[in-house]
Amino acid sequence: MKRAGREKKPDLILLLVTLLLVTVGTVMIYSSSSILATERFRDGQFFLKKQLFFVVLGFLTMVLMTRIPYYQLRKLAWPGILVSALLLCAVWIPPLGVRAGGAVRWLRLGVFSFQVSELVKVTLILFLAHFLTQRVNRIQEFRQGLLIPLAVTGVMVGLILLQPDFGTTVIIGVITFLMIYLAGGRIAHLAGLAALALPVAIWLLVRKSYRLARLMTFLDPWKDPRHSGFQIIQSLISFGSGGALGVGIGDGMQKLFYLPEPHTDFILAVIAEESGFIGVTLILFLYVVLIVRGFQISLKAPDLFGNLLAAGLTMMIALEAFINIAGVMGLIPLKGLALPFLSYGGTSLLMSLVSVGILLNISSYEG
Repeated sequence: MKRAGREKKPDLILLLVTLLLVTVGTVMIYSSSSILATERFRDGQFFLKKQLFFVVLGFLTMVLMTRIPYYQLRKLAWPGILVSALLLCAVWIPPLGVRAGGAVRWLRLGVFSFQVSELVKVTLILFLAHFLTQRVNRIQEFRQGLLIPLAVTGVMVGLILLQPDFGTTVIIGVITFLMIYLAGGRIAHLAGLAALALPVAIWLLVRKSYRLARLMTFLDPWKDPRHSGFQIIQSLISFGSGGALGVGIGDGMQKLFYLPEPHTDFILAVIAEESGFIGVTLILFLYVVLIVRGFQISLKAPDLFGNLLAAGLTMMIALEAFINIAGVMGLIPLKGLALPFLSYGGTSLLMSLVSVGILLNISSYEG
């Protein structure tokens, strides 16, 4: 197939929105974590310094991804999946794996930890885009078109569930369905798969007491305000305290050991208290612009591979943002997912910027 030449600059709006989100995130990580870092590490800039390292590394990687023609990434589809599977297994090796909060999701890399599932989401999207493009003429045949990608996805989901990480498996499942649909998959096949997946998801939800407890807390957080309902109640207090304009950056009170992990899962609650309704609205606006631009890049991509790759990466960012935002607002049960570009977390930021770099690359090709 003849490739379209690079006849325009990468999407500058997408780049600008990304820069704004990362800048806001860096400022708010310092605001939300300085007291906590001082108490834990005697260094108020502890979390800021580590995040700045990944900001620089992430932007360098993003620039690199804009330089590599996106269609050449197809060569990494199978190697990427193999490496991801091996790394998911490596987290169980005691010297390498890091256990935190009852989960084993991280690999220790010197003074840093790497969350493997963040890499898996990107490599799986790359693999699905490659394989579905390769089998596009047989996509409506279950055995010839869908069996292998579903089997590969199932293996990755199984390894992630062992960690355990239910939220990431939901994101992967939704992305997989979307990409198969965009590639021309039959609605009957997707409906059948959904019918099979739903009872499995319900079983996974009820078999673990803490997952069921999260659901019950979501339905009535005030039933146990000092324990299971404490997180969401403190988050809602943050939103209420901020009012229209907020109390001022750095002046919030909820981050003073009321909000758990205010620099990670609940950073939007800190933003709500310190910048108010206006600040949260601007953040939501930036995410909407980013997601719209991502899907526009997908629609204008010069080939099916670029279309599927851009759609998958955009959906990944959209789902992560939605789950985090809706959770801290009490609209859905809480799930420990980072808010893309804003939350403290090197792996999340790095892979989000890699995704933006790929989107920028695709946008620079004529559709």
